[in-house]
Amino acid sequence: MQEITEAIEALRGRSFTAEYAPDREKAKERILEWIPPGATVGVGGSVTVRDLGVLEELASRGCRVLDHWREDLQPEEIAEIRRGQLLSDVFLTSANALTLEGEVVLVDGVGNRVAATAFGPRQVIVVVGKNKLVKDLSAAWQRIRERAAPENARRLGRRLPCTHGGLCKDCRSPQRICRIYLVVAFQPAQSDFRVLIVGEDLGY
Repeated sequence: MQEITEAIEALRGRSFTAEYAPDREKAKERILEWIPPGATVGVGGSVTVRDLGVLEELASRGCRVLDHWREDLQPEEIAEIRRGQLLSDVFLTSANALTLEGEVVLVDGVGNRVAATAFGPRQVIVVVGKNKLVKDLSAAWQRIRERAAPENARRLGRRLPCTHGGLCKDCRSPQRICRIYLVVAFQPAQSDFRVLIVGEDLGY
C-alpha cells in the first residue's frame, strides 16, 4: 500500500487526478461514477479494462462503447472504430507500467491507444493494477520487455523471440507489437486525465 500511496502522490504532483480502488469491483463502481449515461466511450486494447466487466454496464446505461476487440467485426470496421476512439467523450484504457515518480508508460502496435491517451477524447481514464507499479522509467521499460510485451504477444498468437524465450530481442519482425512508445509525464494540457490504481493484479 505504501507504493500505491507514493504513486498517487507523485501523480497528483504532476497535475493528474489520481485515486485508489481496493479491488476491481470498487474500480468498476468509480469508473461508472465518472462516466455519464449516454457518453461515447472509446476502449483501448486492454485486458485490464475487460477484466473489470465495466463495458457491459456502460452499454446498459446507454453509452456508445467503441470496442474494436469485438469478435464480429471486419478489418475495415475495426479501423473505423479505432479512428472514432480519438473523438470519444471518454477514453478508457490501461498502461503497461506506472512509475512511483508519477509517469504513465504505454507501448502500442497500431497507435490508436497511445494517440487517444495523448489527445482527442474529452476525458481519459487509465486503470492500472498494482502489478504494473515500478520504481522508475528504467524499470518500466524492463517490465514491458520482460512481462507485458511477451504476454501480449502470446495472447495475440505472434511468433516472436519474446514469445519463445520470454526475453525481448528488439526484433525486426513484421509481427512485432512494440512499435509506438508513450510516456505521459504530466497531465496533458486541456485534458481531464484520471489514473485509477487498483489494489489487485490486473492485465499484463
